[in-house]
Amino acid sequence: MGLRAFIIKRAIFSLFLILFVLTLNFIIFQLMPGNPIEIFVGGLRARNPQIINELLAQFGFDQPLHVRYLKYLQNMLTGQFGASFISGDYIIKQVGERLTNTLLLMGTSTILSIILGIILGVIAAHRRGGIFDNVSVIASLLTYSLPSFWMGMILLLIFFTNLRWFPNAGTYPREWAIIYSSTGGLPPRFVLGNLFGLEIAIPSLLEISGRLWHLFLPTLTLVLFSYGGFLLLTRATMLETLSEDYIVTARAKGLTERTVLYKHALKNASLPLITSAALSFGFILTGAIISEQVFTYPGLGKWTWDAINFRDYPALQAIFYIIALCVIVANFISDILYGIIDPRIKYG
Repeated sequence: MGLRAFIIKRAIFSLFLILFVLTLNFIIFQLMPGNPIEIFVGGLRARNPQIINELLAQFGFDQPLHVRYLKYLQNMLTGQFGASFISGDYIIKQVGERLTNTLLLMGTSTILSIILGIILGVIAAHRRGGIFDNVSVIASLLTYSLPSFWMGMILLLIFFTNLRWFPNAGTYPREWAIIYSSTGGLPPRFVLGNLFGLEIAIPSLLEISGRLWHLFLPTLTLVLFSYGGFLLLTRATMLETLSEDYIVTARAKGLTERTVLYKHALKNASLPLITSAALSFGFILTGAIISEQVFTYPGLGKWTWDAINFRDYPALQAIFYIIALCVIVANFISDILYGIIDPRIKYG
C-alpha cells in the first residue's frame, strides 16, 4: 500500500474513531448521577418549579434523548460546543479567551522539554557509565517523580516570596489593568486587520516581555517535570542503536562523533521519540491543570478544573472532545512521519 492510500485509509478510520469518541463522550455524561441544572438550582436555593423548568428547557433537558444527542453532535462537529451551565456564554468564546495563554505555556514547555530531553539523552547515552550519565539519569528521575504542584510551590517560595524576581499569578502585570484600561488592560498593539471577526494584531515588545516574565515560573515547572521522560527514552533507544554494526562502520569511515550520534544513531532511534512527542502535542490544548492552579494561570487547564468543580457538563464535554481530537490528529501525523523518517517502514 502506498502513502496516499494509507493516508486515505487512516483518514476514514479517524473519522469513525471521532464519531465513536463523540458518542462515548455523550453517554458518559448521560450516565452520571444527578441533574447538573437541579444541582445548580439547589445551590441557588431556588424552589420555584417554573424557574427550574425554564432552566431545563433552556439547556435542552426537556427534550428526548435522541434529540439531545443530535443537537450535541451538531454543536461538537461545528465547533460551537453549546453554552456553559455556569456562565451562560458560548463555550467556544471561553475557549478562545484562554487558548492563547495555554498555547504559550504548553507549547513553550513541551518544545523545551523535548529539545532538552533529547539532547541530554544523546549525551548521556554517548557517555554511558560516566559522571554526566549518572547525574542526568538521577536528576531526571527525581524531577519526573516529584509532584508538579510541589515543584511549583518551591519555585514560588524561592523566586517570588524570597527573591521577588518573578510574579506569582496572572499572565501580565496587574497594574496594566489600570494603566491600559482603555485598550483592555494590554499595551497598544499594531492592528493588521480582522479575520472572521477576530482582530489580527502584532503585540508590542512591552507586552511580550510582560508575558514572558509571568510565563517563566510555570514553564520552568512543566519543563522540570516533563524533560526527564524524553531524556530516559532517548537514552534507552540510543544505547540500543549505538551497538549496531552500521554505527561501527560510520565511525570507521572517519565521520565526526557528532555526525554519528545525530545523523545516524538518533535518526534510527527516533521512532519511539516521535510517538512520545506526538502524544505530548496531542494533549497540548488540555492545559496544565495542576500547574495553572498553583500559579493562578488563566488557561484551559484552570478552566477545566473550574468546570469539574461546578459540574459544567457542556464545558467538560467540549474539553474531552478537544483532547480526543488532538490525540487522534497527533497519532495520524506520527504515523505519516514514520514512513518519511524511516523508509524501511511499509504501509499496509
